[in-house]
Amino acid sequence: MAVEMPRISPFLWFNGTAVEAAEHYVSVFPNAKILAVSEMPAGPTKGGALVEFELDGLKFGAMDGGSMFEMTPAVSFVIPCDSQEEIDHYWDKLAEGGTEGFCGWLTDRFGVSWQVVPRAMDELMAPAPEAVMEALLTMTKVDIAQLREAGRRAAAQGSA
Repeated sequence: MAVEMPRISPFLWFNGTAVEAAEHYVSVFPNAKILAVSEMPAGPTKGGALVEFELDGLKFGAMDGGSMFEMTPAVSFVIPCDSQEEIDHYWDKLAEGGTEGFCGWLTDRFGVSWQVVPRAMDELMAPAPEAVMEALLTMTKVDIAQLREAGRRAAAQGSA
């Protein structure tokens, strides 16, 4: 059975870990599911997996395409979070076995890059954009309370 795909959707290239990656992502996101798994019928990666999965309503394709291409942080997926608890959840689950970057960026153990950031970043930046950005640049995982405090302190100093 063919799964109906939207007009544009992400398609990820893995080296033998497409099913494992899809299963991991489905375990991390609350509104997620594997839609289909099949085998590459021909070509240099014959026998590798083709996977279709959905994360929070966004459909992804993935395949075991071999080692000729690798993921790069030049493309990342942004997860806007409503609370520190949400940031902690996504950060902890996706960073496990991967590489923590700066300012909410990480690369997971499959090589996919993510940005785990507050949905209210504009609101957090409003009181003192430069001070909040300076605080953000010192962080790996984003800490909303620290960003709020940096903005509050800078705004208070500016009005003193």
